[in-house]
Amino acid sequence: QCCSTTNTYSTTTKIRSFVFAMYGNTDHLKYLFFTLALLFYISVIFANTLLIVIIYVNRNLHEPMYLFLCNLFVNEIYGSTSLMPCLMVQILSDTHEISVFFCFIQIFNIHTYVAVELGTLTIMAYDRYACICKPLHYNTIITIRKVQIVILVIWVVSFVEVGVLLSFTIRLKRCGTVIYNVYCDHQLVVELSCLSDRTVSPINDLIFGLIFGVVVPVSYITYSYIKILSVCLKASTETKIKAFDTCTPHLISLISFVFACFYSLISQRFNMSLFPYLGVVLSMYVMIVQPLQNPIIYGLKLSKVRCACKNLLTLKTSQL
Repeated sequence: QCCSTTNTYSTTTKIRSFVFAMYGNTDHLKYLFFTLALLFYISVIFANTLLIVIIYVNRNLHEPMYLFLCNLFVNEIYGSTSLMPCLMVQILSDTHEISVFFCFIQIFNIHTYVAVELGTLTIMAYDRYACICKPLHYNTIITIRKVQIVILVIWVVSFVEVGVLLSFTIRLKRCGTVIYNVYCDHQLVVELSCLSDRTVSPINDLIFGLIFGVVVPVSYITYSYIKILSVCLKASTETKIKAFDTCTPHLISLISFVFACFYSLISQRFNMSLFPYLGVVLSMYVMIVQPLQNPIIYGLKLSKVRCACKNLLTLKTSQL
């Protein structure tokens, strides 16, 4: 019934809420979906918190790379929280409505999560470049103090960048209320604006989405890995193994994240109505797969983290 809600309002009407149109009729399955979503959210919180605690209590892991990892894990919790609580509420809801205020809060949280994630992955690429290509100067180039400053800058810049982006969108007059997704998506909210106000969207997409959001960080990451590869080709077997062990989790995380962002940018601007529900699921990929994938691959692949996990579990078992 929500899908039949009119999508054209008078420009003088004050729109106070939006309606999600992609939840469908799940009356007999909504409690199952809610339980699955809750279990997943708890798993994300547990996995990321566990690694944060392990890194915090183990002094051998108080190194720049693991500080970047802590920031990444904090951001995974933040990103999952941007989606999952609202998703669970809407699963149980009969109307699938969300207020305009909370919709923009969710958009802000999701976009800042994406910005912080890409910023962290970018600086981690530089950290791997400095470690492998300039090992003798690594402790001078990358210090704990510098890492703390960089992490703070990433968060501040992300919040300011997304805040500026949303300052344009919030001022738009809205002539529709139906969002064809299961969460608040910036592009879909822009499309609800009156026709004369939509001209600002392509400019915002070009500046914030493409140039700052994709081209600059991906170009730098590509450059870093080209330099790492050139060094590894001339290095000893031990150096190659070390580079492979530390770079593999980062590359997996990066490729997964870039794929999700690229799909999101493309799908929002082209007609994907052939498989609408598949498109909805894939649009949530970055906030569903990434937050659980990162603690798993870093926890399993990095030997120091893996050993610290084993030691903690062994300690807890012996105490029992």
